[in-house]
Amino acid sequence: MKKISVLVLFIVLTIACKTEKKTTNNKVELAYEIAAKLGEGAIWNYQTNEFYWIDIEGKKLHIFSPVKKENKTIKMPCRIGTVVPTNKENKAVVALEDGVYIVDTETKELSILSDVESDMIENRFNDGKCDPNGNLWVGSMHLEQEKGKANLYRIDEEGKYTKMLSNVTISNGIVWTKDKKTMYYIDTPTGKIKAFDFNTTNSTISNERVAVNVNAKDGFPDGMAIDENDMLWVGMWNGNAVAQYNPKTGELVRKIKVPAHNVTACAFGGKNLDELYITTASIDMTEEEKKEYPLAGSIFKVKLNTKGVKSSFFKNPIIKTAQLN
Repeated sequence: MKKISVLVLFIVLTIACKTEKKTTNNKVELAYEIAAKLGEGAIWNYQTNEFYWIDIEGKKLHIFSPVKKENKTIKMPCRIGTVVPTNKENKAVVALEDGVYIVDTETKELSILSDVESDMIENRFNDGKCDPNGNLWVGSMHLEQEKGKANLYRIDEEGKYTKMLSNVTISNGIVWTKDKKTMYYIDTPTGKIKAFDFNTTNSTISNERVAVNVNAKDGFPDGMAIDENDMLWVGMWNGNAVAQYNPKTGELVRKIKVPAHNVTACAFGGKNLDELYITTASIDMTEEEKKEYPLAGSIFKVKLNTKGVKSSFFKNPIIKTAQLN
């Protein structure tokens, strides 16, 4: 009986140690203190060494310079779902409630690119990124979060759009592997990270399958980044962390604790792309959570021993000019 007890104790301790190793002690630092309502859209501009991000409910585009410790803000006329730099200097593509626009980050001029979903007032755009060919992939979500009411679109430099997925609820993280052959995508309420074969010739997807089943106790998968080894890094809404997943095995590799309840997105940045910049939200928190996480809504960063990859920018847009209000 004594031997069995010792064996059981050994097994329990072994499992506990393995579980503990999944939560790392990487030092997360405060990069910029701000009370963003719904920070999102994390992406690193490797040409200017700036961190682009948004506050959806605050209706703001932000450009943070880690070197200058300055955060430039451009007010949007309505809620903004995502931002991606373009191949043109001082230009970025943004998804607003009534369509997709190009914004001049110096003059603040706003130019219409596509009026996709402008007639669907019950929806707004959420997360989006560019594929290896420079097309914007951006998804929507129903304002009341009704299941299957949203879509995922591909938009080219002329503003032509193609519906790539339907029956989406809350479109979120989207990334491509280094060899450009696989796309990973998140529809948050499903708790799954889907994989698709990506055709670089015509920018289409096929062979949908589940790469990762996210455990509900870890939170809901939100925005996503990918590193040089094709590992996935996911902001966990209601999860207080960024989670790293191996999409080949579906395994949770580790979690990096963040001092915010709702962790929304992340992007590899810094000179060597070995710093993970993290956006968070200050909404949807109890009074107790607000006291526990007073820095919620701020930007955080963590130094890692792995590097990210350069994000694809939106290819040269063909636009018409309209002044931002």
